Amino acid sequence: MPHTDAVARLAADLVRLDSRSFVSNLAVADRIAAELEGFELERLDYADAAGVPKQVIVAHRGPSGGVALSGHMDTVPDTGWTSDPFAGGIDGDGVLHGLGAADMKGPLAACIIAAKTLPAHLPATLLITTDEETTKQGARLIADSSALARRAAPRGIIVAEPTGMLPVRGHRSNIDFIAEAEGVQAHSSLGIGRNANWALVPFLVEMKALAERLKTDVALHDPAYDPPFSDFNPVIDNHGAAVNVTVPRATLRIKFRYSRRIDPAPVVAAVQEAAARAGIGLRILRQGLPPETPADHPFIRAIEAATGRAAETRPFGTDASELQELAPCAILGPEVMDTAHSPVERARVALLGAAVPVFHRIMGG
Repeated sequence: MPHTDAVARLAADLVRLDSRSFVSNLAVADRIAAELEGFELERLDYADAAGVPKQVIVAHRGPSGGVALSGHMDTVPDTGWTSDPFAGGIDGDGVLHGLGAADMKGPLAACIIAAKTLPAHLPATLLITTDEETTKQGARLIADSSALARRAAPRGIIVAEPTGMLPVRGHRSNIDFIAEAEGVQAHSSLGIGRNANWALVPFLVEMKALAERLKTDVALHDPAYDPPFSDFNPVIDNHGAAVNVTVPRATLRIKFRYSRRIDPAPVVAAVQEAAARAGIGLRILRQGLPPETPADHPFIRAIEAATGRAAETRPFGTDASELQELAPCAILGPEVMDTAHSPVERARVALLGAAVPVFHRIMGG
């Protein structure tokens, strides 16, 4: 494929730059901006909740009204890696190795090269985000504040993710519940401390029952998705407390994913009431509504024609939950999720390069 070398070179460069969601992505943003000569650039800065400086990029060339391509710069943490996660090496079989190779630096590189190589008389727009893996704050900033995105006025947005170039017209969105219990720190043998974990137990019991209800109550299912039940996934953080210390602070995070057909209000109310009964603090973080472009929408039909594949729905979430406020969204990108978020993440550069002409057909249609 004529664009494979350019995509591989850019993807490898991006993998070599650390942009895990808890660190700054400015180096990656600079590398991408250097690639976009001839584009009008809008670089929007913000600080995340921890005060870490972040930046998103909107780039445009040509007339308005085209199909925008979007991808995110951040990655998940390098959990479990025993080799260098930022090596960015391409082996003899044409496989790029490293954190973010498939999700999402390889597909992002394909988007950038597709926009660069689109004929100049056609509109080319890029919406390049960060914090997709956590809060969607970068996409939210573009949706809320980008003057260039509004002037570009895309008629549709391809949100690139590793879908194997199978178009996805809808997915779930999530609400994050953050429950916090306080204790008193002391040596656990002395009997004078108070372990914050015990305060979470009554709340956890109710959350387990709620999770089971989401799985078994068909009234809370959406048969358009696989699995049909909503995700309700808890993670407990004791903030580094040792086993011989009464835990002074315990944080329980629950990610609740729901589709457009599901009303989240009863679930939110149930969590709030359980937290009140347990006497623990609760914060609720909401992302945008679940995006679901109708199956008969002209944008979806055009993507199906360009890919030769019928659009589906998926249980995950993407920046489309925020970017749908700018234009109808579909999710489409090269590679698949089989090694994403794992310590053996990889992307086949031939697949990354093969996405470019498909993006061209969609953008030029």
